[in-house]
Amino acid sequence: MGISWFGGSKRRRLASLRPQGAYAGYFARDGEPMAGRSGAADDAGLDFSGWDERLDRFDDAVALEERKRQRWWQPAYWRDRRKRWWIGRGVLAFLLAFVLVVGFLAVTTPLSKSLEPVVPPQLTILAADGTPIARNGAIIDDPVTVEKLPPHVVEAFLAIEDRRFYNHWGVDPRGIARAAVTGVGGGSTITQQLAKFTFLTPERSITRKLREMLIAFWLETWLTKDQILERYLSNAYFGDNAYGLRAASMHYFYRQPERLTTAQAAMLAGLVQAPSALRPTKHYARAEKRMRLVLGAMVAAGYLTDAEARLPAPRLDVRTRSDLPTGTYFADWALPILRNGSERGYEAQTVTTTLDARLQGLATRIVRNAGLGGAQAALVVMRPNGEVVAMVGGKDYAKSPFNRATQAKRQPGSTFKTFVWLAALKQGMEPGDLVDNTEITQGSYRPRNAGGRYSPTLTLEQAFARSSNVAAIRLYQSVGDEAVIATARELGITASLTPGDPSVALGTATTTLLELTAAYAGIAGNAFPVKPTPLPVARQGWWEWMWDGAESYPGRVEKDMQQMLRAAINGGTGRAAMLPIANFGKTGTSQDNRDALFVGWAGDLVVGVWIGNDDNTPLRGIYGGGLPARMWRDFMLQATGRVPAATKPRADPSGPVEPMDLPDPEDFQLPEGLRIEEDGVTVGTEVGGVPIDVRLGPDGLGIQPGQREPEPEPQREPEPRR
Repeated sequence: MGISWFGGSKRRRLASLRPQGAYAGYFARDGEPMAGRSGAADDAGLDFSGWDERLDRFDDAVALEERKRQRWWQPAYWRDRRKRWWIGRGVLAFLLAFVLVVGFLAVTTPLSKSLEPVVPPQLTILAADGTPIARNGAIIDDPVTVEKLPPHVVEAFLAIEDRRFYNHWGVDPRGIARAAVTGVGGGSTITQQLAKFTFLTPERSITRKLREMLIAFWLETWLTKDQILERYLSNAYFGDNAYGLRAASMHYFYRQPERLTTAQAAMLAGLVQAPSALRPTKHYARAEKRMRLVLGAMVAAGYLTDAEARLPAPRLDVRTRSDLPTGTYFADWALPILRNGSERGYEAQTVTTTLDARLQGLATRIVRNAGLGGAQAALVVMRPNGEVVAMVGGKDYAKSPFNRATQAKRQPGSTFKTFVWLAALKQGMEPGDLVDNTEITQGSYRPRNAGGRYSPTLTLEQAFARSSNVAAIRLYQSVGDEAVIATARELGITASLTPGDPSVALGTATTTLLELTAAYAGIAGNAFPVKPTPLPVARQGWWEWMWDGAESYPGRVEKDMQQMLRAAINGGTGRAAMLPIANFGKTGTSQDNRDALFVGWAGDLVVGVWIGNDDNTPLRGIYGGGLPARMWRDFMLQATGRVPAATKPRADPSGPVEPMDLPDPEDFQLPEGLRIEEDGVTVGTEVGGVPIDVRLGPDGLGIQPGQREPEPEPQREPEPRR
């Protein structure tokens, strides 16, 4: 009875422990009935060891299900992991890291880069007529091949730089230790040095050193030892701007590296440690001392005997000298453009540019003889298609290589008004249309006309010729800021132009003289935008013109704009620039008289002139219609052959009277009683105490009653715009 009760209780307990859901089936083997169930073995035949096995399986299933519900950031997720699991995951992590490192090196350190020179090769810049004007870049020659070099040449570099080169995998701990103890040999292997000057910067840091070692292993994996050595010898720096063994050999000894003597090879190998401090052309004693150290290292390595190492110092044979300047204003601007368009290689290059040697010399003389005082000047000459034929960025390149034609961003002043009037013409206005020229008395921005000269109305042509500020603001508001900004943009102006700011119309945004001149070139040729270039512009074919041709304005707009630009010279603020041939241009004087400009064209030359102080302080007595216009005229007269270049222009310190872009009337020191007015000249005097005016005007000479001289007005603030 006890047994029966025990068996029944056991069956009930086991039945209650029967797994359900995810754990079902862990207690019964396939094809085997559950013990304790009806029809199973009797109580005396219960299989307790089988139940223990099934309970273990149940526990494992529960643990597995619980682990599946855990997340990787929970400690229990990592607890009780077997060694095999950790080993498997470790191998996968290593393989993933290896793939990532290989991919990173393939992107950032392509092996092909080690086949390129580490610095740009020498580039000689020629003027359009073939005259050399500048030479820039390093002395580089063809790469060397290890198999063709004499053994003593290779041994000299191995002895002093990396004695175990053919026995290590890019990093040599023994070599580092030997260099630290003896001071002979470099701490870095040749492979590491190749990695450093080919792929890395010269900074000194642990991170850079680790990257250097990593790249060294990368190079050793994919290149043979001879390939590594060849790339190292072809790119190492040897001083005197010479890179690579062949260039250094020819520079110092005028001999190909395949014919170097042991002493010559030892001297060159010694230069690699400190090329500038050891170069024999300036420090021959240091170079010879270092050469002896290299020969000693070759003896220690077994390459030479003591007797063979007793060699006289080699004699230099330097023939690669140049009297060409390394830079000019034009060359500094053109060089990046020329480099960008050339293939990277070891060969020296010669490029013919658009520079006109005659016009360049003329431009240089015009700036040098302008009488600028402490101010600086810039002058740019280009063709309507953008070919730059002359460029002067300052009074003296040797004293200041800063290029004020391409690097200085200054306010264009009234030269920007051309874009305002052009936008008006595009909207259908004509030169004869009227614009309000009265003083602006409302609003927060109230610019004034120079000299305080106003009138009820002016035609667009008159307002442009006189450079009326108030007319420019009203025209800017009439056509809309978006139209004006769009016009400037389509002509290539990239300056920041703020919509809604009326001062934009008066040229307050900053730009370079080169960019401004290119915009005028677009108007001159009626093809825009114009991109300034030092290289000849190829003529477009019919198909290219159809699909990628320049934009242009309608004939009416082009004709009207030219009419107003010509009026600005012949009857407006630019009269000092008048030529005996058709000429077009605009004066400009920026806010507070900080910049003075004249930009225009005649024939096939578009010329921009700028004068200003480098510290942006106001100019004294220099305005757009004065000295810049006269410099423009003097250049154009000689450039077009109207005045021989040898003829010195007649001095004209005063210049013509200009109603807008000139000093205010009170700045002139006139004789008492003499008044210069817009339509004539009046001399006031008295006869018997009665004032009379003798007036010379359009109607001839006349006498009329005069007026007493009024009290002088208080001196006004400087003009915000001119």
